[in-house]
Amino acid sequence: MEKKKLSVYILSYNNENKIRDCLESVKWADEIVVLDSFSTDKTVDICKEYTKNIIQEKFAGFGRLRNIALSHTSNDWILSVDTDERVTVELKNEIEEMLKGEIKADAYYVPRISHFLNHQIKHCGWYPDYRQPQFFNKNKMKYTSQLVHETFELNGKIGYLKGHMLQFPFFTLDELFSKMDRYSSLRAREMTEQGKKFNISQLLIHPVGTFLRMYVQKAGFLDGREGFILSVLYSYYVLVKYVKLWEKTRK
Repeated sequence: MEKKKLSVYILSYNNENKIRDCLESVKWADEIVVLDSFSTDKTVDICKEYTKNIIQEKFAGFGRLRNIALSHTSNDWILSVDTDERVTVELKNEIEEMLKGEIKADAYYVPRISHFLNHQIKHCGWYPDYRQPQFFNKNKMKYTSQLVHETFELNGKIGYLKGHMLQFPFFTLDELFSKMDRYSSLRAREMTEQGKKFNISQLLIHPVGTFLRMYVQKAGFLDGREGFILSVLYSYYVLVKYVKLWEKTRK
């Protein structure tokens, strides 16, 4: 059986401090497609060292961008990798072995080992962090069109890989707060467009619920100081999200 070819796609925007390590981890793939939302730093210059397939597209929601990126890939089998992620050798070997034979499922979740300020987070709901399949047949799966926290639609069977993806979402607290500010604005905008209403109770119930879920239910306390700080900061993110919803709907 002829080995199937693999396309990797990456969404980028001002990621010069992370994109090289990401690209290094996937340079073994048959094709790399980068969809960039007009970065103003050196991101695109770094990408040009690894691929000619760089598409510029204005940001209009992560779900839409992912589907556009898929439309520019030339192979059926796709590996989705974010700029803050790294493909481990074990994951590379597992995928390459699967491409040589019959692939039993149409989309596969990949377990992710995530880090917070150089500390591996094993709880808080951050492991194995199955948000959406990352290795899949593009003829069987598409993304939904949410601005942020997009989901997927799959016409087929789902499976789970054993090899890990490494994720380094925040190198610094400044980076974390910047990302939280962007994502909370996008989510508040999306909730407003969906007609969701603000209620003062949301400022207490949802942040407290987030902390209890991450720190208690998901055993974040086992991650020590970092687990506590991470749970508090995500509670703060939820608080800000609903304050921004109030700001958008109060008039």
